[in-house]
Amino acid sequence: MTEVLRRGRASLAFGFFTQGVAFALLVTRIPAVQERYGVSDALLPVFLAAVPVLAGVGSVATERLVRRVRPSRLLRWSQPVVLLALLGVGAGDQVAGLALALGIFGLSVGMLDASMNMLGVSLQRAYGRSIMLSFHAAYSLGGILGASLAWVGAHGELALWVSYLPVVAVLLPAVLVGSRWYVDGEGEPEEAGEAQGVAFRLLLPLCLVMTFAYIGDSTVSNWSAKYVKDVLGGSEQLATVPYNVYMVTTLVGRAVGDVGVRRFGAVAVVRLGALVAACGFAVVAVAPGAWVGMLGFTLLGIGLCVLVPQTFAAAGRLFPGASDAAVARLNIFNYVGFLVGSPLVGALGDAWSYRGAMLVPMALVLVTTVYARSFASGADRYGGGHERPRTVDVGRGSNGL
Repeated sequence: MTEVLRRGRASLAFGFFTQGVAFALLVTRIPAVQERYGVSDALLPVFLAAVPVLAGVGSVATERLVRRVRPSRLLRWSQPVVLLALLGVGAGDQVAGLALALGIFGLSVGMLDASMNMLGVSLQRAYGRSIMLSFHAAYSLGGILGASLAWVGAHGELALWVSYLPVVAVLLPAVLVGSRWYVDGEGEPEEAGEAQGVAFRLLLPLCLVMTFAYIGDSTVSNWSAKYVKDVLGGSEQLATVPYNVYMVTTLVGRAVGDVGVRRFGAVAVVRLGALVAACGFAVVAVAPGAWVGMLGFTLLGIGLCVLVPQTFAAAGRLFPGASDAAVARLNIFNYVGFLVGSPLVGALGDAWSYRGAMLVPMALVLVTTVYARSFASGADRYGGGHERPRTVDVGRGSNGL
């Protein structure tokens, strides 16, 4: 039993890692994609917005599919599709082909994100202790590697398909083999009646936290370089540093975060994370120069990194009989935050100031402290962030073994 869980945890962590690599390879090479296909500046936001919108559609579809198909099977086949779609983005030469590849990427990413977190929630329940942050740490590590590989490709002026093909060639067979050890939750797939039992009014606080967390994350992802260069007076080289700092501190925070949850409980960790993130935005907003701004982005990585994993875990605890449906619905707000965050900060920056714009995600993250008690469901009832272990469908991964 323990060995099955360990293999399941390792294989799922590798799935998170793979997704981090794939997503970073796409988003960090957007300028190269635009140049390859001749996409205008006016049309590019349409393409970029379509990916999270379609990912939301994929997440909704996953909620329905898991009533008939186990999440492990959806994950096993959606992850290769994501990798092949990434390769399709790099290999085409027509705008229509780019639209098709990005469309497939978006739909499959939504299914992948939802099913991946479903398995993470069920594994954490089986372990009886917090392990969710470790999966997202693997994602952060993959993101760092993917961004590094993208830098190598850009520095070497490699064609997109040349950058993407070796990665896909290595990761595709690896995830197919690793998927044999995925571990599903207990019992049969959730019935429609159980899924309907996910009351939106109970899930709403977690949906808001998820949205606010991704507004903060997308602010760093999309505006940190411009902010350091144009507002804080940093050099072009220095402008590339804050996102890397953010990613590294996110990895470190998630790597040790589960220990904090086990010792102090999810409520305390989420509340502290929100306060640290808010301090990070405040430091960025008032920073007199680039190096003080780096301190702010460091705090942002440490604070924001705990919110999303703990939100998924809290949804699973809140609806133990319908955790898959809860996770799928919650996952939609991942994309809502991603869609809202960047345009919101950009519009406020143009109309007001970019320093002032940083105060908006700061305020939204602070609201998370109001909803922190929502994270107490299940785990903190038993003290110290521990959950009561539950049985799992031992040996039933996506290959049915």
